[in-house]
Amino acid sequence: MERRMSEAHAQTKDTWPRAADEQPLRLVVADDQDLVRSGFRLILSSYDGFTIVGEARDGEEAVELARRLHPDVVLMDIRMPHKNGIEATRAITSDPALADVRVLILTTFDIDEYVYDALAAGAGGFLLKDAEPDDIASAVRVVAAGDALIQPSVMRRLVETFVRSRPAVSPATAAGSLSALTEREREILTLVARGLTNDEIGQDLFISPATVKTHLARVMAKLEAHDRAQLVVRAYEGGLVRPSIR
Repeated sequence: MERRMSEAHAQTKDTWPRAADEQPLRLVVADDQDLVRSGFRLILSSYDGFTIVGEARDGEEAVELARRLHPDVVLMDIRMPHKNGIEATRAITSDPALADVRVLILTTFDIDEYVYDALAAGAGGFLLKDAEPDDIASAVRVVAAGDALIQPSVMRRLVETFVRSRPAVSPATAAGSLSALTEREREILTLVARGLTNDEIGQDLFISPATVKTHLARVMAKLEAHDRAQLVVRAYEGGLVRPSIR
């Protein structure tokens, strides 16, 4: 993290295109380690378009700051005292007043035993704490825009890893959870869970990316999914897609 801080501090220009009148993204960093919070503050402050509006030392404080400050993104550690990152994420994403607040999970491992639960709770994705500064900045912007941070192939591998370790969903439960979807919506959800982008789904089904996006919005509403990451979880939990056998 110290090396990343030095690299970020040395940067003088953010290459991400931004409109002249675009407001900075407002961020809260939640981590029980002072050095980690300081590191992310230094990294993100070195880029145009970010402002750190609050820092939380535990999950309870993260939720309180989200409700009081209404940031665009909360960077959330998983292992914290009082209320862990999963509980805090669930509290934020289930609050209608915080519908526009996104959560980006921070982890020290590329496969954390709690990441699946965090995604199921409504997190937009996860970020390694030792990621490169440019990747951190890009990740925050992606999640702020409402997209899943994790690359589709990584998302699929992550979800499969943890779904495999959980009790199988009964056929009746699986059918019930997806019964509100049309055949086309089920097709699109299947392709999302398999790691395809909107453009790739459009090519596969011979429809436009805009049409794919419209269908996905309807699927999210029907399945009460917070974002694309949670859609993947719903597809696996509902039995629409099965983990690979290895």
